[in-house]
Amino acid sequence: MLLTGHRDGFGPGFTAVTTLDDESGIALGVLKLMPGESVREKTENETAWLLISGELEHGSEKLSRGDPFDDGPAAVHVSAGTQMALTAIGPSEVLVMRVANKTPFAQRTYTSVKDEHRGKGLVHDASYRFVRTVFDGNNAPPESQLVLGEVVNMPGRWSSYPPHHHPQPELYHYRFDKPDGYGHAELGEQVFKVKGFDTLRILSGADHPQCAAPGYAMWYAWVIRHLPGARYDRPEFDAKHRWVLAEGAKDWWPRGVNEP
Repeated sequence: MLLTGHRDGFGPGFTAVTTLDDESGIALGVLKLMPGESVREKTENETAWLLISGELEHGSEKLSRGDPFDDGPAAVHVSAGTQMALTAIGPSEVLVMRVANKTPFAQRTYTSVKDEHRGKGLVHDASYRFVRTVFDGNNAPPESQLVLGEVVNMPGRWSSYPPHHHPQPELYHYRFDKPDGYGHAELGEQVFKVKGFDTLRILSGADHPQCAAPGYAMWYAWVIRHLPGARYDRPEFDAKHRWVLAEGAKDWWPRGVNEP
């Protein structure tokens, strides 16, 4: 389901998009702070803060990001019972995600996240995109119940492709590089027109490929909740379309026209 209630953007302070009662089991919201403003809390559940843009002070650490398209992510990930404080040095926008998990683990800050150039060189770069996995089962504490990452979807191209699915619930939260930007999101056999500040709820193992309209870059954060006895590891690709992942995969191109 596509949640479209915030297309005019988010106001000051914290705005909830979903709560822990959501079908996904993931609470997601946006925090906007002006310079000098702080948020302080003792967390009741596992929580991750992903900086979308701005500059924050977290204890002795400083987190900064100009924009989510050109700059890599900065995130803080803590367990329940953590005394947290974030102070804005400049105007800052933060994506906040929570999951019901009381198990303690050591907090971590993630700032060195590489761009994975997926889809490059395959089927005329039709699904070339940057994937940034902030934390997952490889680098997060084993007690964590969240997986967090983001995608930069190039203008006019696809991502989350070939179509894939997994039993674990997931949320996508979208931004575009221009105010009029838009894209399309598949959810099984449904297709939604996606605009800035939308959030997509992905359930029941539905395939969820995405595409951005030509001229508009699309960024989305993705957050997955592990299931009891079924932790997220990797997606399962639709077997019919898996061929596009083969090395040197090529699709149709008109005769006599130079390939890009």
